[in-house]
This record gives sequence, C-alpha cells and structure tokens, in this order.
Amino acid sequence: MLRAEAPLAGSRRFPDLCAISFDFGNTLVPVSRADLETVVERMTAAVVERCGGLDPDAFRAAWAEERERQFAEEVPRLREVDLDRRVVRVLARLRGMPPPPRTRSWDDDAAARRSTPIEVAFAVDTYSRAFVAVVPPPAEVGRLLQRLAERFSLAVLSNWPLASTIDAYVEAAGWQPFLRAVIVSQRVGTIKPDPRIFRAAEAALGSEGQAILHVGDDWAADIVGAKRAGWRAAYFRHRQVESPLPASKPDGSVKPDLEIDSLEALESALA
Repeated sequence: MLRAEAPLAGSRRFPDLCAISFDFGNTLVPVSRADLETVVERMTAAVVERCGGLDPDAFRAAWAEERERQFAEEVPRLREVDLDRRVVRVLARLRGMPPPPRTRSWDDDAAARRSTPIEVAFAVDTYSRAFVAVVPPPAEVGRLLQRLAERFSLAVLSNWPLASTIDAYVEAAGWQPFLRAVIVSQRVGTIKPDPRIFRAAEAALGSEGQAILHVGDDWAADIVGAKRAGWRAAYFRHRQVESPLPASKPDGSVKPDLEIDSLEALESALA
C-alpha cells in the first residue's frame, strides 16, 4: 500500500516531521455503541440462520460476556483479543459446554469440538462485513488525508481484533491512495502501547522517533505508547463518549505534543 512519490515533509511547529500515524476507532472513525450493537445484531441473525438451533438472545448475551472476558485476560498481557476464539467459545456455550468461572481459562481445544472451522469463519467474516457496512466513514476524513498526504507519509496504526476489517474499511472509504501502510495489532501480534507495534510502524513508514506524530484517543495505548517509543503524540480528547471501545484517561505520566478536539485542529496545528 505504498504511494508513488515521497511527500514534502515538515511543518512550522515540527520542522522535522515526516510521517503521521492515526489510530482507527474513535480517531479516524467514531464507533458508537448503537453502531456496534447493530453489527453484533447482524452477525447474530446470520449465524443463527446458518447454524440452526441457536437462541439469538443467548448468543448475544454469551458474545458480550466472552468479549468482556477476553479484554480482561488479554489486554494486561498486551495481546489482541481473538474473534475466532470468541466465536468458538460462544458456540460451545450454546451447544452445552458450561463456561469456566472467571478465575479459570477456557479449554479452547475442547470448545473447538463444538463447532466447525467453516462456522467460525462465517461468523467472523459476517461480523467484519457488517462493520464496514454499518459504520460510516466521516466525509471529511478522506479530504483531510488527501491534503496531509501531500506533505507527510501517512499510516493507520490501530489496536483491532481483525486486520482485514480495517483493510476493507480503508478500501471502501477510498483512503487507500493516501496511506503508506496499515499496521494492525492482530497482524503484529501485540497491542499498543507495546513498543514492538511502534517499531513495526517505523519500518513501514521509513521514519522513526520524533519524525513521526501519532494521533489517537486512548491515553495509555496511543499517547503513552507513542511517547515511550520516542515519537511525537497528539491526544484526541473527548472521543470515547458513548463508545464501547476500550479507552483510558490522562494520568500525567507523559506530556503530549498536541491536544486536539477535531482532526481539523490537527491540520491547523501542522499548517
């Protein structure tokens, strides 16, 4: 996903700036609770119809419980949650396998015997397609990326459980020509703020350290992660309201280079 020509880098505020990376959910794309509930509803309906014998209310409840369990288990270990594994666990529950108590881990091998790989792949693909269809790309983002791409190398740098969803979203939104790379935690194998995902972004962007500005709404993942990687950071404030995506609040451990309330404010700051 490389652009043909190198951009004209730099800005008055940050003369050495060559690249900008953007978080995806609630930075480039607002993700509301209502939208995500619609995505889950579409997936549930499709899976119940395909598999037969499943109760949709029980599916939704199990999905929510296993989502919460995964975040509690994986995020402290800086690991991305696995949608395939969540589907396996939900189908196992609905087919008679009791879930373990929260103090114990799932026997995922035993759970996998309650479903088929085709069923799991269908559920995950349906979820991904529903997200792209339900969550609209903000109209101004494409124009903003086009303008910034004339001066900087751009990338998406996101924690997200399914990289193919972001790939499909970027393509459907028409943002692909403006991005040099899409770096997603599922592909890298770790989540922000782990320095390894920032190192992967440096390799993709061909820049490092203070030459990169990361823009994000999650304090711990985006701002602390970027600053500890040696990057510049722009904190997108107040983007988590009414959103079910994981988030954290400023703790004073680092100081962002910018604090913004809109992407337009970012462009102005880099004029």
